[in-house]
Amino acid sequence: MEGFVLFLVISMEVLGAAAGVLLPPPIPPPYLALAWSSSLVVSTALTIGGVSYASGGAGILDSTNAGNNIPLSKQVQYFNATRSKMIAAVGSGAVNTLLSRSVVLIGAGGNDLGTFYRSPPEQQSDVATFYGSLMSNYSAAITDLYTLGARKFAITNLGLVGCLPVNGVLDTAGACSDLRNQLGAGFNDAVRNMLADLAARLPGFRYSLGDASGLMVDTFADPPASGFTDVAGECCGGDQRVDCSPNSTVCANRDHYYFWDAVHISQEAAKQRAEAFYDGPAKYTTPINFKQLVWST
Repeated sequence: MEGFVLFLVISMEVLGAAAGVLLPPPIPPPYLALAWSSSLVVSTALTIGGVSYASGGAGILDSTNAGNNIPLSKQVQYFNATRSKMIAAVGSGAVNTLLSRSVVLIGAGGNDLGTFYRSPPEQQSDVATFYGSLMSNYSAAITDLYTLGARKFAITNLGLVGCLPVNGVLDTAGACSDLRNQLGAGFNDAVRNMLADLAARLPGFRYSLGDASGLMVDTFADPPASGFTDVAGECCGGDQRVDCSPNSTVCANRDHYYFWDAVHISQEAAKQRAEAFYDGPAKYTTPINFKQLVWST
């Protein structure tokens, strides 16, 4: 789903070195590929400069797609385990300095919303309680990361979740679901307020919030301006709108599609989103952009 949990920590030193030679930083490897060896976890965190705790299908709530992913709360526990191994190897002072200068990237909420609007109608009546549960868990996770030494948080909100191609199957009335977009907008408002509250309460807490929804609105208003010829269908899966699999039909030019499959944006769309959030127009990030966050002290 749009907004799957993505949580990784990237060392500012690695970002800075990459920026100096105009090359992208190395992609942080997945934690579970390293966890079998404490020395491998430590060397990766210190030399490659980051570890990814991302888990497709995961949510802010542990109950979201339970049993099929690593929820945000567990990802934070894995981060704590990484931190402990690093402290054992190089000492708390060096680790605390590194973490305070690193960036934590989190994108979450889409899977939680997907589970919510697939639930029985009677369970969808109390949206306020649902938002409250999400923000309670989300705020707790970020606060835990702060307590463990993180200070810089790059957060992405949800895009237009009602415009995902899967809605063509879930909703026969049209390509976009206004109800789902409204649900996503309410979530985004709650995240913005939550981050402002954390910044007011936690000394040294810095963040940048990327507006995926606003960027999608602008892109969909004039797709060719961004190089897209299709912003409704998916590249992989064809008109059947089924899961992308090895035997699925794939479009001829994936860079012209905004969506890769029924629930994920394409590589080109993700690239444009990253560029907008890192150093793009000010309207797509608040209160600062990702680049300013990286270099903040």
